[in-house]
Amino acid sequence: MQSTRTFKDKIFLILKGLGMGAANKVPGVSGGVVAFVAGFYEEFIYSLQKVNGKAFKLLINGRFKSFFQYINGRFLSLLFLGMVVSYFSVSKILDYLITHYELYVWSVFFGMIVGSIYYISKDFKDWNYKTYISLVIGIVLGLGISFLDPATENDNLLFVFFCGIISVSGMTLPGFSGSFILILLGNYVLLLVDSVNALYDTFAELITGDFSFINNLERLRMLKVLAVFTIGSVVGLVTFSHILNYILKHYKSITISTIIGFIIGSLGVVWPWKKTIFKTNMDGEFILDTTGHKIIENYTRYIPELHNNTYMAIGYIILGIIIVLALEVYGKKTRKTNG
Repeated sequence: MQSTRTFKDKIFLILKGLGMGAANKVPGVSGGVVAFVAGFYEEFIYSLQKVNGKAFKLLINGRFKSFFQYINGRFLSLLFLGMVVSYFSVSKILDYLITHYELYVWSVFFGMIVGSIYYISKDFKDWNYKTYISLVIGIVLGLGISFLDPATENDNLLFVFFCGIISVSGMTLPGFSGSFILILLGNYVLLLVDSVNALYDTFAELITGDFSFINNLERLRMLKVLAVFTIGSVVGLVTFSHILNYILKHYKSITISTIIGFIIGSLGVVWPWKKTIFKTNMDGEFILDTTGHKIIENYTRYIPELHNNTYMAIGYIILGIIIVLALEVYGKKTRKTNG
């Protein structure tokens, strides 16, 4: 799987990491779709499943160079660098865009997922009764998840660890949105907004020599939550990669048809024309979580009337499809260069 990468390839790999990180933060969008469409999904899964007993043995014995080569470290480090940068930059931009241009942002993502369905299914020829059943199961599960009611926020560290394991599913399983699952578990704001912002603020203070956060109990709580969530994510990432690597090796056609179904089902989550429903009490007042945010109860989806905003949204859907097709062209060029 390892190959010599040019400087241009390394820059593009970081950009792919940015794309995965941003996608993982948006409810309904899967970072795994970015990996699948951009042509590095199998290398990503292969590299993650190399984090095993042999890798830890190399690490414990101080053979750091061998460890780095064994786990395809250059590939993973560049990719994760992009993801980390994304969480503190691209994600903030996305938060702003979703707040101010929600319809158009969801339209782009909807178009990207439509394009992804085309990309993944166009070369899939192994259709039979087993793969058709897997497709239907994937669609039903995807749609079923999209219409579940979210739970309330829970900062119990064991539950946070579990959330970490589940949240990275979107990175390894295309069409399965880890961030949307966090909404359903009630911890999206806690884990992907508040705790990340707490870390950002802490870094900003450390750069200026300000260590006052040590006495800030709420900040320390958020950092502890983020640390446990991160550990859970790493455990989930490695665990899922081993499982998926085995499944792809032995049941590739069934797995891909199920993934196609998941992605089709996820269209219900990213349907652009929807309104967010927030939880209210008996008096009709919004119920807030411990950090003062409104608690999402669910979404209502509707068919839009034809007017300028609708035409603009359709234009952004087309833009999303074009983005995926452009990624497909680049992915083909990359595979030819490396292969």
